[in-house]
Amino acid sequence: MTSRNEELFAAAQRHIPGGVNSPVRAFRGVGGTPRFFASGKGPRVTDADGKVYIDYVGSWGPLILGHADPDVLEAVQTTAARGLTFGAPTGAEVDMADLLCEMLPSLEMVRLVSSGTEATMSAIRLARGFTGRDLIIKFEGCYHGHADSLLVKAGSGLLTFGNPSSGGVPADVAAHTLVLPYNDIAAFNEAIDKYADKLAAVIVEPIAGNMNLVDPGKAFLQALRDGCTRVGAVLIFDEVMTGFRVGLQGVQGHYGITPDLTTLGKIVGGGMPLAAFGGRKDILTCLAPLGPVYQAGTLSGNPVAVAAGLTTLKKLRAPGFYESLAERTRQLTDGLTAAARKHGVAFSAQSVGGMFGLYFRAAPPTSYAEVMEADSARFNRFFHAMLDVPGEGHYFAPSAFEAGFVSATHTAADIEKTIAAADAEFAKLV
Repeated sequence: MTSRNEELFAAAQRHIPGGVNSPVRAFRGVGGTPRFFASGKGPRVTDADGKVYIDYVGSWGPLILGHADPDVLEAVQTTAARGLTFGAPTGAEVDMADLLCEMLPSLEMVRLVSSGTEATMSAIRLARGFTGRDLIIKFEGCYHGHADSLLVKAGSGLLTFGNPSSGGVPADVAAHTLVLPYNDIAAFNEAIDKYADKLAAVIVEPIAGNMNLVDPGKAFLQALRDGCTRVGAVLIFDEVMTGFRVGLQGVQGHYGITPDLTTLGKIVGGGMPLAAFGGRKDILTCLAPLGPVYQAGTLSGNPVAVAAGLTTLKKLRAPGFYESLAERTRQLTDGLTAAARKHGVAFSAQSVGGMFGLYFRAAPPTSYAEVMEADSARFNRFFHAMLDVPGEGHYFAPSAFEAGFVSATHTAADIEKTIAAADAEFAKLV
């Protein structure tokens, strides 16, 4: 009997490439039919067939308050009733800029945009305009959106320029991007010394989430800070995922390292399309209309999205919010690790704030190469087993190379239910 999810997926493929509007949703990495969601409330989502899941994706991170938070919904509904968009300034944009600069001390000025890709693309352009240089450094396994200069894989040698990792990206665009191993201080220092006078920017996920969660530790990030300062390059922390997720001041607050520019997204929109980039005033004033670096967007600072983001960010400042979130996330990772160990399954997990990684390998990875050593086939079996648990399923990211997220609405009982289900499945994976 065909399920409603299967019917929708078949219908979607008629007019949507691959049946999805973002590739990982297609379940190509894990196989099977993607779930089409109809509703969400708190830590749970319900699919088109009416099956309920405890959700550990949270729209890929934005829903730190859970689905359909009543305060966020009220703010969105009230604002929408006054108009969806104006293409002109609003007072709420000023409030959002003030709040972001207050919460993240590295931001002296900030500009609102509509997506994380737009934020990172604009930050790169701004860094190039500010320095008058072309070369950027990114790191293997880090994803910064789908702008051409960022869809680049490593070259054939350590200090060779990158190659396009996507069709449609010209080789001469990729030639301005150098891709280095993540968390390799020696490789970075060698590269920055060699290309000092050509380097515009270094962009990094300070805690990676797009190759699963990889925490490099402070030493690597400090080396990036020191190197950029030494050669006059702009250090960009891509905190689209980690901003307000790992702590109230993101990774930069967690490790006490200040970037020159920061890109934000996901949580800043509270579930609506909103992102931002900001940092040092002397760099930001290079943006039009003050300076020569052009950036614009009809829906930038959209009032409905700003209302959702403002409401979300204000709630995150409640005393004990992050301590509780981190404790609940550790409950999940510690419980899953203990259950796997009981059954002799090679498995590890770790978390930072409300963000976590699961790996079918003996220890958490510290680099892209170590991520690739994990048993992705075993992850795929685990993913589907948890998804298909009778009654209430458990929805993890449909890829062995994506981080997961816990919300403030996940209870200890929710986490224990997931651990119990995983325990039963680990017994079958031996």
